[in-house]
Amino acid sequence: MPQDYRKTPEAVARLTPQQYHVTQEDGTEPAFRNQYWNNHEPGIYVDIVSGQPLFASTDKYDSRSGWPSFTRPIEPGAVTEKVDRSLWMKRTEVRSSSADSHLGHVFDDGPADAGGLRYCMNSAAMHFVPLAELEKQGYGEYRALFTTDAAASEKEDAS
Repeated sequence: MPQDYRKTPEAVARLTPQQYHVTQEDGTEPAFRNQYWNNHEPGIYVDIVSGQPLFASTDKYDSRSGWPSFTRPIEPGAVTEKVDRSLWMKRTEVRSSSADSHLGHVFDDGPADAGGLRYCMNSAAMHFVPLAELEKQGYGEYRALFTTDAAASEKEDAS
C-alpha cells in the first residue's frame, strides 16, 4: 500500500519558525549556515512537512553554493516546478509534489555528466534519514539505491 504523504495542520504546527518560513512562506535560509549543505552521510532527504522522499545522497554534490545540491529528485514525480519571478529575475521554483512545500530552486548549471541540473534546496525544508535508519523510519525500499549494483546500473543508464 503506497504511503499517503500530505500536509496536515498537525505537521505544519510542528515546524520550527525557520522551517515554516521556508516551506510555507517560500523563504530561503542563509548559505553555508544550514544543516545539510556539508552533509556527506549516505541516506535520503524527505519533505519536513509530509515525509515524502525527495532526494538521495547518491545524487548530492558540492555545488559550492552553500546549500544542499542534487542532480535529480529521488523519483521523477517527487517534486513539481513552477516559474518564480521574484527577485527581479525568472527562476524555477521546486516544491514537494505531495505537500506543496517550498524546497528551493533548480538551475541549469549542474554537472553536465549527470544531466546538467542543480537542485539547490533549503535544509530547513528537509529531514535527513541516514542509510542505517531507512527501514526503522519506513523508507526501506530506498536501501537499494545504496547497493553497488544499483550504483553501477545508474551509471550505465546515464551513459
